[in-house]
Amino acid sequence: MTEFLTPTYKLEQEHFIARPRDEVFRFFADPFNLERITPPFLQFKIITPAPIDVHPDTLIDYSLRLYGVGFRWRTRIESHTPDVAFIDTQERGPYKLWHHTHTFEDVEGGTLMRDLVRYQVPFGLLGQLAHAIFVRRALRQIFEFRRIAIDRIMVAS
Repeated sequence: MTEFLTPTYKLEQEHFIARPRDEVFRFFADPFNLERITPPFLQFKIITPAPIDVHPDTLIDYSLRLYGVGFRWRTRIESHTPDVAFIDTQERGPYKLWHHTHTFEDVEGGTLMRDLVRYQVPFGLLGQLAHAIFVRRALRQIFEFRRIAIDRIMVAS
């Protein structure tokens, strides 16, 4: 019955980046680059001390604000295959489930990066309503901001 009240949503995105795969992967494997590609209105900050050695079971803590509400988010690197893929999952944060798979593939002229996020919003029917009204749209805006920021950074480097 709980699964009925808590649907799993998906956000999928592909992004061509005109840079070699190992370079693109290195950029995304550095958690501090997430600050660079997150919209300023979220006031996103990594609070885990640097340097962060990313490997399976690495825990990374963040702070951010959304609609004036501050909260902490902890992710765990579930898997990490250099130059190919990594998965981060939410250990603590605003979602009931957050499972984000990042994959990197060589294509002509650069790298095809894919994001697949499976997520659940808490609070049953109220969460479903929040998803319909603003969560889905906010996530799309965040990922679109990231796309633009990545293109700007990768062209400049």
